Amino acid sequence: MKRENAIKQSVGIDCGKIELVCSIGVMNHEFEEEIISNKAFKNTPDGFKKLKEWAKKLSDNSVEMIYVIEATGVYHERVSLYLYNEGCKICVMLPNKVKAFSQTLSVKTVNDKTSAQAIAYMGLEKKLDLWQPPHEVFNKLKQLTREREQLIEERTICKNQLHAEESGAWPNKGSIKRLKQRIWLLDKQVNEVESEIKEIVCQHQWLQEKLEYVCSIKGVALITAVTIVAETNGFNLIRNKKQLVSYAGLDVISKESGISVKGRSKISRKGNKYLRKALHFPALVAVRHNEQMKALYSRLVSKHGIKMKAAVAVQKKILELVYILWKKEELFDLEYFKNKGQQTSVATLCELA
Repeated sequence: MKRENAIKQSVGIDCGKIELVCSIGVMNHEFEEEIISNKAFKNTPDGFKKLKEWAKKLSDNSVEMIYVIEATGVYHERVSLYLYNEGCKICVMLPNKVKAFSQTLSVKTVNDKTSAQAIAYMGLEKKLDLWQPPHEVFNKLKQLTREREQLIEERTICKNQLHAEESGAWPNKGSIKRLKQRIWLLDKQVNEVESEIKEIVCQHQWLQEKLEYVCSIKGVALITAVTIVAETNGFNLIRNKKQLVSYAGLDVISKESGISVKGRSKISRKGNKYLRKALHFPALVAVRHNEQMKALYSRLVSKHGIKMKAAVAVQKKILELVYILWKKEELFDLEYFKNKGQQTSVATLCELA
């Protein structure tokens, strides 16, 4: 295929810790697709530069080039930022999206090269949202909220170990002392992280005001609200509630076929686990103190008798409501519609979600 006949071209990048495996795909006027070159580069600034030069050399400069990158842990971040700063158009795709697309291709072998080719084909066939670097504030808050989550998990492990040591027939005083010291240190670090989070929020008036809208929901405290907006980059590129729920992995999937296959519905869990964790305890609080969520929870429990399933539905509603309040910049008021008699309100929007 001649490069001059191209109407669309993309670079698929499979990111690893050490190297970037890349493929250039081209689509011509007859919508035929072809991989014209494959090459690996080091995952370093020098490698990024060579990658851009290689792509420029083999591409048609009159046709827009799109770089499609699979999000692999943190290994895709530096190359994404480099290419963005160089003025390139970038799409960063979640691994589950890439995997689902790869399964539609006829390729049976799975390795770094075929993965890069599949990503390149994805850039040719799909209309993808362009990537933008996360806002500096949200990036800092995301790092801090994730650090806090890790500290809390480590503290829980230490507390369980302390309980087991103290409850045993032959407790070791030295082990108990060290565990208590470790728990004290973890408590101190959690408090330090939370103080840093509050300090960052207080430094930005616009963020503080928007978080006040979100925290007006009963059950949603500052750390929960910060976690949600940080993990979604302030809901940037989130176009609707359905997309947000899918990003969090709270979308419901079911497997049914004919009369013989009747699988149980469940959430996909193919999304941001930090969002799901952040919504767990707020949902438990909401079913006790938020009349709307309590009614939803009771109705679902009476319907199928599964409390956890009902709690997940409450998590979904809280996430949707956070999105609405953040976008509309309104406080949560359950009585607004009843008192004002208006056609729309935040409470009504949540009920229709």
